[in-house]
Amino acid sequence: MSDVEDRPEGTEPSPAWKIPDPSVPPTWAPRPPIDGAAKEHEWPETAGEPAAGPTAAPADPPADPVVEADVPHEHTWNPVTRMTRRLPRGLRVTIDWIVTIVGAIAIVLFVKAYIVNPYRIPSSSMESTLHCAFPAPGCEASRSDRVLANRFIYHLRDPRRGEIVVFNTPPEAAVRCGAGGTYVKRLIGLPGETVEVRVLNNLGYVFINGQKLNEPYIEDSRRGSQPFPPHKVGKGQYFMMGDNRSASCDSRLWGTVPHANLIGKVFATYWPPLRISLH
Repeated sequence: MSDVEDRPEGTEPSPAWKIPDPSVPPTWAPRPPIDGAAKEHEWPETAGEPAAGPTAAPADPPADPVVEADVPHEHTWNPVTRMTRRLPRGLRVTIDWIVTIVGAIAIVLFVKAYIVNPYRIPSSSMESTLHCAFPAPGCEASRSDRVLANRFIYHLRDPRRGEIVVFNTPPEAAVRCGAGGTYVKRLIGLPGETVEVRVLNNLGYVFINGQKLNEPYIEDSRRGSQPFPPHKVGKGQYFMMGDNRSASCDSRLWGTVPHANLIGKVFATYWPPLRISLH
């Protein structure tokens, strides 16, 4: 092979074959950083060419105006929401409030009718266990006690002796006591038992089937001194007495209470605040 390239006369050799001139110092520049960090040196520019190195990213084009699209309704189990979703918002809010208020009232009525109901103590027949407000005769407090009665408990179990019970009186109570309706008394005699009140040392004591009943909830000053002859309680019947025996119109006057008349067991006093307690 010849060391001389055949080329037309007067032309320069190709840059790849051009021998560099040793008298001209080489030019060089550091490579731009890979990670796009700030450069430390200005890169040399040649005429008509941009500087070497990293360049700023082009700005994002302006976003198109957002057009609100039809969004499908979320699935819900709320029947009110499902039925009113196509109505105007104001009407939907009004309907929602009405349904909420009606639902709350329905829940309260259901609770009062079947679970728990409040009662006010109007007379002194249960003093001093439950207070009534003076100037009513025999009352000791400025405000009547208000109690809560469990209305479903006697659907689950039988009544027990000693419990304070809310019940509807038999018709004879209105005749003998001057008023009937709803009473609050203590359950003393159970079905099949014989109830008797004997006077000992001028105080009345209850005997059940000939055995003296222990009644720590009765103050001696409230036992009274009236005897009551033996009375056998019928099947499905209950014998009721007030804790204030000398001022209580109870089963000694108008007879026993059938199970169907029992409303519930008093389990708490909730008013006034200083009287809050469980029974």
